[in-house]
Parts: sequence; structure tokens; C-alpha cells
Amino acid sequence: MELYNNLSTYFRKRYGKRIKKICIDGGFSCPNRDGKCGTGGCIYCGERGAGEHIVGGADIAEQVKRVTDKADRSELFTAYFQSFTNTYADTEVLRSKYDAALCDERIVALAIGTRPDCIDEYTARLIAEYKKRCDVWVELGLQTANDETAEIINRGYKTSVFDRAVELLRRYGIPVVVHLIIGLPGEDDKDIADTVEHLAGLDIWGIKLHGIYVMRGTRLAQMYESGDYTPPTEDEYIRRVIYVLTHTPKERVIHRLTGDSPEGMLIAPEWNSDKNRLISKIQSKMRDEGLTQGCKL
Repeated sequence: MELYNNLSTYFRKRYGKRIKKICIDGGFSCPNRDGKCGTGGCIYCGERGAGEHIVGGADIAEQVKRVTDKADRSELFTAYFQSFTNTYADTEVLRSKYDAALCDERIVALAIGTRPDCIDEYTARLIAEYKKRCDVWVELGLQTANDETAEIINRGYKTSVFDRAVELLRRYGIPVVVHLIIGLPGEDDKDIADTVEHLAGLDIWGIKLHGIYVMRGTRLAQMYESGDYTPPTEDEYIRRVIYVLTHTPKERVIHRLTGDSPEGMLIAPEWNSDKNRLISKIQSKMRDEGLTQGCKL
């Protein structure tokens, strides 16, 4: 029994094999750091945004070749622009960076992580051009549909901005993957349910779930150490992940159930340090209870 429509299964059906991911630091900044819409970034972000584990460098093609040069000729790859806001530049700069990443014919997909307030008509049109060369999708960091929580985490935009970005990308035929974080300050089961319900009305392709990480050097760490924030328990996280899965349409692709903790930076929760063990627990609970993606719709 297939518990959920995961990305690995999607790629195996499409390409007949597993597709490896190359995480890229494109040298971008973020409007929530440089003062355009805020400073300091989201409260859970470290100095390198979502790219704490990436061995970066100015030369994007070199980052790709570090991986592809060591790989077998039969392997296929996704080029994933991960660090910071990967549409935060004019279109010619974006074109040069995306082109640099597609430097090997074994790269069959281009994934672009960004903020919804950095998607406009020109950017969407540019990204749509790459559909002629490979699979393309855009990953948008919603995290929560609750605008009050968004203010607490210093997200820097309203949920309505996210909705407009999804509509614009879909108008150009670009699949959208939504990032959600389970365990944000002040959020409970109802907030998770409200976010899932909000997504039900949008044309999205995939969902990427993240557990909360309290990392050294972040404002969330300061809140944790002062007693102003308590992370969810492991059981709470598992229950909420399963709620998302069972209330998500079967055709939506689940890109991940939890993230990877940056080595040596995690303060709490300790249970979120072992990704594989956590995923195994989620899957076991779903099997034991006879649950599958979309079964509660």
C-alpha cells in the first residue's frame, strides 16, 4: 500500500530511476534581510538561510560539477537553487544563473526556491522558458496561512501575496511546491488545519513539510532560551504531519516529511535530529492505523 505520493515515486514513474538533488547557492540575497521588506530574516533562519549545509561558491557551474563529475553517467539530477531568494534579481541575472546550473545533460529538473513577494510577470515568463529544456518547478515558502503567525516569525508578506504568486505561476504553467513548517510559535492543531484548508483551494503541485529547528544564532533560539517558545513534542509533530497528509489530495506530490538539521547547529528539539528515524515513525503510524494520503477528504 502506497502511503503517500512521494517525489521519489514520481521520478521513478517519469524517468524509471531515482533522481539526485544538487543543492545550489546562487549567491542571492533576501528582501527580508537587506531592508526592502525587513531585516534579520525569518526568526528561524541562520546566516545562510536554508543553505547551511551547502558548500557554496560564486561559480554555479562549479558547484554542479562537484557532484556530476563524481557521478556515474547513468545518473540523473535536479538542480535546486536553495539558499535565500532565488528570483531576487533582474531577469538577465536570473537567466545567467539558471543557465549556469544546467551545464550537464543529465540535469533533468530545475527547482527554484523563492519568496512569493519576489515573483512577478517577468520572472514567471522567464522561468516558463525553461520548461522546453527540463522539468521546472518553483518552491514558495508559505510556512503558514496564519498572518498573525507570519508577523511573529517575521515572514514579511501577507498570505494574499502568496496566493497571487501561485496564480501567476500557474498562469504560465509552472508547477508550485509549498513549504510548510510544523511547530511555529503559537500554532496549534487548528492552525495546521486552517493552512491545509487554505491550500485546498489553490492549484499547487507539491508540498514540502519541515519540522521546526531551533538553531544557534537565530532569534528563535533567543525565544527558546528565554522560555518564550516551546517546540512541539515528537508525537505532536507526527500527528500533525499525518493530518496534513490525510487531508491532502492524492495527486499532490509530497516532496518531504521533515528536513535535515544543520550539523552542530541544532539546539532543540532533539527528536528532530534524526530524519530517517522520524520518517519511519510517521510511516509506521500510518500503516498501523490504515491511513493514506487524502483518505480523510
